[in-house]
Amino acid sequence: MAKASALHAQLVKALGPGYLRNEFKAVRRRGVDGCFGWLLEDLEFETKDGALILAYFLRPPVDHAPVPAVVYCHAHGNNYAVGRDELTLGRPALQSPYAKDLVALGCAALCIDMPCFGARQEPAESALSKALAWQGDTLFGTMLGEQAAAISFLAAQPMVQAGRIGAMGFSMGSTLAWWLAALDERILAASAMCSFADLGSLVGLGAHDGHGHYMTVPGLLNIARSGEIAALIAPRALQICVGLQDWSTPEPAFARARQDLEAGYSQGGDLRFHIEPEQGHVEPPAMRAAVLDFLRDTLIAP
Repeated sequence: MAKASALHAQLVKALGPGYLRNEFKAVRRRGVDGCFGWLLEDLEFETKDGALILAYFLRPPVDHAPVPAVVYCHAHGNNYAVGRDELTLGRPALQSPYAKDLVALGCAALCIDMPCFGARQEPAESALSKALAWQGDTLFGTMLGEQAAAISFLAAQPMVQAGRIGAMGFSMGSTLAWWLAALDERILAASAMCSFADLGSLVGLGAHDGHGHYMTVPGLLNIARSGEIAALIAPRALQICVGLQDWSTPEPAFARARQDLEAGYSQGGDLRFHIEPEQGHVEPPAMRAAVLDFLRDTLIAP
């Protein structure tokens, strides 16, 4: 426990002050639409720094019993126009948008535009990550801080079961989801699709440059490997989904991360892998089915 606490403290320090500014000081409801029998709220959050963040909140009607919820972390895909819309419109790498499946499960979701995406495309990722680095901060820490604020928002909603909040995402969303769960014990279960690999191994393979500037955390390789960080989630539920032909998860880098992660779960916990040996950076049908089963088992069924 002491070792895990020390690692947690080191990671928070490395992420920079942006991670600790994880609070929305105000929320404005811009509108609401129907969505597969539920409601889709169009929200605008204001951070303590005055930044405005658009989000979609997929939730049941007012007279519905409280439900579990997920922080839905959107992907990167070098398509900065897509942010919160991924929840309802999807993207080519996904089987379909997740909104319909989450409603069918009985699971609410909050998806916020990350910095540099959706309505927040300026400043661009490269410019913002450099500016933050020069200020002793990181873009990744800022992103994670905003996702932590999203947990707080969900936990405060009367239609959400505060003890059953999960995190999920694809690609960049995957990285955000498992990091968020590692840092924040309020996440009961996390599903991470198509981005889980040991970063040191990626550098050794020359395969790291496919990742965006957002992932750069100075000194991280001197603190812990990816699997050791994800192991902070144990014994809470974690699902890792990968394709072994994926540029972001070359097999040696995935194997190193998996070894560290399994060691962290050696004393127990719900750790699941869904591996697609012939697939790349996409969500095939079997992966979608595995994700929905995981969410049903860990958030809906308990």
